[in-house]
Amino acid sequence: MNSANLNLAEVKERAVRTAMALGAASVRVVSAAPDAQSRRRMAEAFARGDFTTWRYDDRYARQATDPGKLLAGARSVLCVAVPYGSIATSPTPRLRGRVSNYAWLPDYHRGVRSLLQSVAREIDAAAGCAVTAIACDTRPLAERALAARSGLGWVGKHTNVISPEFGSFVFLGEIVTTLDLAADATLRKTCGSCRRCVDACPTRALRGDYTIDATRCISDLTQRADGIPTEMRSLVGDWVWGCDLCQLVCPPTVAAERSHRREQPTPAFVDLVALLRMRSGEFKRRYRATAMGWRGAAVLRRNAAVALGNSLDRAAVPALIESLRSERNAMVRGHVAWALGRLGSPPAIAELQRACASERDAGVCGEIASALQGAQGVAAP
Repeated sequence: MNSANLNLAEVKERAVRTAMALGAASVRVVSAAPDAQSRRRMAEAFARGDFTTWRYDDRYARQATDPGKLLAGARSVLCVAVPYGSIATSPTPRLRGRVSNYAWLPDYHRGVRSLLQSVAREIDAAAGCAVTAIACDTRPLAERALAARSGLGWVGKHTNVISPEFGSFVFLGEIVTTLDLAADATLRKTCGSCRRCVDACPTRALRGDYTIDATRCISDLTQRADGIPTEMRSLVGDWVWGCDLCQLVCPPTVAAERSHRREQPTPAFVDLVALLRMRSGEFKRRYRATAMGWRGAAVLRRNAAVALGNSLDRAAVPALIESLRSERNAMVRGHVAWALGRLGSPPAIAELQRACASERDAGVCGEIASALQGAQGVAAP
């Protein structure tokens, strides 16, 4: 295919128009040239251990910062932003947990990927052959860096892309193409002296220099496959999946939500006791098609146990006792033991003492011993 025979300006215009008609808030184009600056920043983050949980390394950085690794001969990247969510302003109800805005919806990867595929097909049709590849968070591509370079927005101190019109509540997706489409201008904007997101983060994951220690981020803590570090559990609060705290205080995002408020498609809160009792079949029915579906039921039960412990509501003790006796997953049992120790009522302590004598998993035994030790100072009738 000879791109010289194409009207590239028309191809770009049609692609943008199609994406916007399918729900995109903005579409911008950036060169697919390797991004040495982003690669350096990634390498520095990996060296600091910011993303140890996800086991990223320099090989990932090399792939993510060179779109040519995704599509040979790549010349341009169309960066797409799709707005989502609304700010939940009501307080968390009793024994309920909070869910990040993006997870109120069906799994966004499917919807954004469908949009990208439709636009990519149109570009391929115009070219007369396959000249595109798409990415939506699941393939190595530095999407936030590309979005910032394209002028889609700027990367805030909370490390999310901030769209001038829609704030940071936007999904990102990319179409890499071998066509040499005209690039758009970068948006010359920063967060300036604002540090509201930094101050709002209870775990101090944000440093204020546009970097994040993801191992301390509540969103990452609720999504990790192994146990949540003991010292971080009380800081997770009532979040059972993700966290929006840094975005909820972001001035451009707050202003955007006031202008473009959308209906909440599902409740922002979940029943923690029901979540703690949830097994595989119910998980598949209720959550498999959502953005919470990829980690499995045990992770959500673990998160429910932590949130119940942080509720400091002893009405949760019977459900936690039931879980400690019936739960088969050792990781979940360990977090349930922690929650019982944090609540520290006489029935909670009695159950921990009973479990101490019968538990066979060494890790859970350690959790029970620590929970008992911590509960001594809070027990009261």
